[in-house]
Formats: sequence, structure tokens, C-alpha cells
Amino acid sequence: MTDPFSKKLLNWFDANARSLPWRDTHDPYKIWVSEAMLQQTTVKTVLGYYDKWLGTFPDLESLASAPVGKVLKAWQGLGYYNRARNFHRSAQIVVNDHHGILPSDPEALRKLPGFGPYMTASVASIAFDVRIPLVDANVRRVVMRLTNIHGPAVASLDDEILVFLNKVLPARRCGDFNQALMELGATVCTTKNPACEVCPVNRGCLAFKAGTQEQIPTPKKVVINQITAVIGLISKDRKFLIQQRPAGGLLAGLWEFPGGKVEKTDNSLKEALARELLEELGHPCLVGEEFCRVRHYYTTNKVHLIAFHAALGTGRFKLKKHQRWVSLNELHEYAMPSGNAKILAKLANPS
Repeated sequence: MTDPFSKKLLNWFDANARSLPWRDTHDPYKIWVSEAMLQQTTVKTVLGYYDKWLGTFPDLESLASAPVGKVLKAWQGLGYYNRARNFHRSAQIVVNDHHGILPSDPEALRKLPGFGPYMTASVASIAFDVRIPLVDANVRRVVMRLTNIHGPAVASLDDEILVFLNKVLPARRCGDFNQALMELGATVCTTKNPACEVCPVNRGCLAFKAGTQEQIPTPKKVVINQITAVIGLISKDRKFLIQQRPAGGLLAGLWEFPGGKVEKTDNSLKEALARELLEELGHPCLVGEEFCRVRHYYTTNKVHLIAFHAALGTGRFKLKKHQRWVSLNELHEYAMPSGNAKILAKLANPS
């Protein structure tokens, strides 16, 4: 017998769900693509990538056989590049160890790189209708209001939230239920100004009854770090010098123009760039005129990037394994952090 809460929520979802391309497929791979992209990314952003990705990697085999550089390039702009690397590694494991068929068993899914609690539950329930609840930021906020849990929306509450979800999760249409709860949080039970009057489950919402929905959850204090960095556009014979970031750590494996953070001890931006280039390249460089300024955000950092034209100083410069001279047309084939990609776009279209 379907729980009244689940019935109301599913009826609302059937009538109000947004039309999204990954909701029109039962292909586990395509569902996996959407869930990999949607983690820590907005639906609006993913809509610009989903079809392009499937045009490049239409199935598991094409993804598994692709070089990682091509995968990262296709992912460029979605951020959190470890998701792309995990997706790539998992596809290879599925092809090699599971005959190219994504497992439906949550225990088998959990063994794949990138399959944490959310990814496991979302793929298992949506692609295979396995009865397993999921918790994301939207679900966490919705359940906190339904049960009138005060405080910030933190992962330490998830065990309590899962107790509630396991009670109301239906025996069938589990994937639809999970999507419905996320949809409710994204469109009705929003962070600010929740539309409680049109919520399909407002009668059972303890926060709505108590009038505390606007206070739940308590906003988390986020400290934004301001970072200023300088970039050197070193050119030679109509080619630019780029280098690949280390295989581990932030933005691992991506390509970028050389440069780095401005330090308090630097007297000017040009001095900062000359110092950074000498440290990174082991070779003196001549810093020319400023080319452009761009801003971008990652996690809790707001980065101001200032790019300068530059040239190698006198003496023989020996290219290292992680460095390349690349023409402007070829630069578009390399996966870059979003800030560097913005600079590249200005190089390609200086007007």
C-alpha cells in the first residue's frame, strides 16, 4: 500500500515535473551521465552539456575508450574535474569487469570510483527502480522542514533524514519519488521564499504548521577568499606556452598558461608575474603589456586573473615534459580551468 505522502508527492510530480532530457530515457548510461553532471551543478548549466556529451560519448564503450584529455575537454566548464575522472575510470571498469553493463546492485555500484551515497542511490533508483532513498541539498532542506529540524543543513543530519525517507519511500516508482522530492526542493520548497501554499505535502509539514519554514535551515556562514593571480601569455613563433597541472590535487591534469598568485611582498603585478614565471619555468621572462582581466569562482574562492603578454628572456629554454608550445587554433583542444578558458576566448576573439 502506497504511503499517502508518497502518493501526493508522485501525483504532484506527474503533473508538474520539468521536462528534462534525461527524464525521457531509461538508458542507465544516459541517466548516469546526468547524475554525474548534476552533482554540485545547476540544472541550467547541465542542460548546456548533456546533449553535447552524448554526441561525443554516446555510450559506455566510447567513454571508456577515450583518452582522459578528451574527457576533461568535454567536461570543461562543469568544474569539480574529479567527477569526470571518476566517471571515466568507472566506465572502463564497467566495460572490463561487467561486460559493459552498469550494475543495478547498489553494493556493486558503490565499488565504482565516484559512487558515493548520493550517486549510488540516484542511479540505482532512477535507472533500475531499486528501493533506496537519496539525500542531496534539496532533499535535506525539504525533510528538515517537514520534520521541523532546526539548524544548518549539514551531512551529519542525514541519518535522521534517512529514517524519515525509509518510512515514506514507496515500493515502486522509487526513482520517480526521489526525483519528485528533489524537484519539490528545487521549485517549491526553495531556500528562500518557499511556496508553501502550493506544496502538495504542506498538510504534513511541521515547519509550515509552526510557521518556521523561513528559519529552516539556518544559513551556513560562507567565507569567500579573494585571490589575485597573474598569467603570462608567452608566445613564440605564433605559439603559446602552456603547461599541465600535476596528476593529483586541485584541477589535476588540466592545462593552463603559466603564472600564479600575487604575494604581499610583490611591489607590482608585473613583478609578481616575473617572479612566478622564473619559479615555474626556471627561466627569466620579460613581462609586457596587460592583455585582459577575468574573474571566476571555484568552491569558496573568487579569483581575479590578470593576463600579460610575455616573452622568454635570453638564454636557452628547455621545454619540460609537462609543457608544450601550442598554436592558438590548437589551444581549444586542451582542457583548461574556467579562468584560463576565458582568457583563451579573449585571445581568439580580441574584439
